[in-house]
Amino acid sequence: MTAISEAIISIKDAENDADKLIEDSKAEVLKIIEESKVNSNTKLEEAKLSAHEEAKTIIDNAEKKAKQDAKTIEDKAENDAKNIKSQSSANIDEAASIIVKNIL
Repeated sequence: MTAISEAIISIKDAENDADKLIEDSKAEVLKIIEESKVNSNTKLEEAKLSAHEEAKTIIDNAEKKAKQDAKTIEDKAENDAKNIKSQSSANIDEAASIIVKNIL
């Protein structure tokens, strides 16, 4: 009888140990899940920040390029205007000369 009692006690202890192990495992799983959520949220925020910074850099570069292009166009237009004015002045001198010749 003693052997049976000891066996029953041993089985009961093993069941208790198994139950404790299951509870500990559940707690560890919940802890791992929570840590994973925190890590994923952190990584998501880091990715958002990185994307925002990259978008800002792209926009800044695009604005800088647009300003450079606008300056190039402005300089060309100014140069073209000077050329037209210079050619017009030459034409005025020639026209004045022709008028003076025709009058005299």
